[in-house]
Amino acid sequence: MLQVLWSGALYFAIVFVTAFGLGVLRVSVVAPRLGDVIAVLIELPIMLAVSWLVCSQVVYYFEVPNWWVPRLVMGAVAFLLLMVAEPCVAVFGFGRTLAQYFGTFGSTAAIIGLLGQIAFALIPLAQSLR
Repeated sequence: MLQVLWSGALYFAIVFVTAFGLGVLRVSVVAPRLGDVIAVLIELPIMLAVSWLVCSQVVYYFEVPNWWVPRLVMGAVAFLLLMVAEPCVAVFGFGRTLAQYFGTFGSTAAIIGLLGQIAFALIPLAQSLR
């Protein structure tokens, strides 16, 4: 079971670092030109493809069983870490308040992003079904 927890943590870490880099490009380059929703719609398939590739490599490396319970736990660990890391980065990295961070969740772009994050969490399970 420990390998499943570590796999979720590594899956989160690699995808989060990649998403941070792409997020900087999205916010600074794409969104000012095309708008927030289009920018997220451009970034999302890239991040889901990266997530799929990273997940398959992490599953292979940690030999995560091809069964729905460990895959669901792996995705849940990654999602939980993501839900903790995002507000931490907003508060400590960008000087926002928690109210400002959570205030953005009413936008269409944020809802699309949240749906993408849920898909990110379900990728380990999806890969076990193929």
